[in-house]
Amino acid sequence: MNFGKLWIDAQEWLAFYGLKIIAAILIFIIGRWVSRAVKNFLQRLMTRKGVDGTLISFVGSMTYFALMTFVIIAALNQIGIQTTSLIAVIGAAGLAIGLALQGSLANFAAGVLLIIFRPFKAGDYIEGAGVAGSVEEIEIFTTKMKTPDNRVIIVPNAKLSGDNITNYSAKPQRRLDLIIGVGYHDDLRKVKEVLKQLVDEDPRILRDPEPLVAVLELADSSVNLVVRPWVATGNYWDVHFDLTQKIKERFDLEGITIPFPQRDIHIYTAHSETKGETLQ
Repeated sequence: MNFGKLWIDAQEWLAFYGLKIIAAILIFIIGRWVSRAVKNFLQRLMTRKGVDGTLISFVGSMTYFALMTFVIIAALNQIGIQTTSLIAVIGAAGLAIGLALQGSLANFAAGVLLIIFRPFKAGDYIEGAGVAGSVEEIEIFTTKMKTPDNRVIIVPNAKLSGDNITNYSAKPQRRLDLIIGVGYHDDLRKVKEVLKQLVDEDPRILRDPEPLVAVLELADSSVNLVVRPWVATGNYWDVHFDLTQKIKERFDLEGITIPFPQRDIHIYTAHSETKGETLQ
């Protein structure tokens, strides 16, 4: 065995591939450092913008993964390994995974949009996708909601973002709409005065915008009035329940009637006549 020739061949191989290997290692090290720097920069930027923590973590991880993929491909190319087939395999695998998980990907995309555009946030009471409740958590694939009777509903984000969303907590104030019916024989001026007094007596009702008490319609069996005060969103249902009860109690004291459906039954006695006599 000619060791001299082997040594010469080894020197030539090291001279040819050694620099490429060193360059590949440098590309990997520098690329890894740059990937981490980009990831940290994006995470700090999104944190300052108030983006949800779940999305910050996910975007940072995906950015780092994508950049490291390019770094590894560049390092392999530097050594001389053909990466064209590798890229084709990765693309085909990505396509197959995408087709298999298209429902999950749709939920993911919808979750990202919900977190970015924020049509609602944790703690808001919303209605959408055929359900209603308080939002507990917005996750990448689903949104967790709690109903007033303490049930937990998990809604896929694609279904939620593809439907109309009503956010009852978005604004600091809400208008309360009550329709009160009184009899046709009642004094409307007195009725409106009593309703305005009840509205003015409740400190939770806002003075601006000004509450409205007005005649709404002349219905079949009642004159319907509308009471529309504005309240803080958090006081909506408390004021709704209390004001309804106070109206009933005050109307009873004032002798104001609240019509209700009723049926009058008239009984007629039939008289049968025979020859010469009357049967009753």
